[in-house]
Amino acid sequence: MEFQKHLKGHLYEQYIRMLHLNELYTEHESNLFREQAQKHQIDMLSNNITSVHVMDCIGDHEPINHTGIVRKMKLSKGNVTNITSKLLEMDFIRRSQLNNNRKEIYFSLTDKGRQVYHLHQKMHKEKEEKFYQFIESYTEAELQTIGKFISDLVARVETYYGQEVRGVLQ
Repeated sequence: MEFQKHLKGHLYEQYIRMLHLNELYTEHESNLFREQAQKHQIDMLSNNITSVHVMDCIGDHEPINHTGIVRKMKLSKGNVTNITSKLLEMDFIRRSQLNNNRKEIYFSLTDKGRQVYHLHQKMHKEKEEKFYQFIESYTEAELQTIGKFISDLVARVETYYGQEVRGVLQ
């Protein structure tokens, strides 16, 4: 019983440490991305990496409408409107209408937006390769346990903190 209490306490401490490290990692990655963009003479918008992820979504699904971005990214309509307005203003994306539907507005990347898209894709690919190298040392059974734990953790965060997070995103 004492061992289990100690183990659970250790897991909790590691979880909190991981959250703090994730904050630092996210800030570092955002800065690194901006530095890479500057090297390619791309003037980035704010420190908001969500704008880059919206460009990613548009690049993956273009042409895509406002509702499509909202659904795929699970962001509020207001947030997507604000981000797309800034992206339009800075010439990262363009607006268009399809011939058979004059009411609906669709977004696609400009050449400038496509540069950001490719840069972001490249960085994600590098991170993915490093991740696969990291998990290579685990057995299939360990990976299944880790996978179940992460899935359960994500579901819990979405359930318990989803309302709070959605409130921030709106």
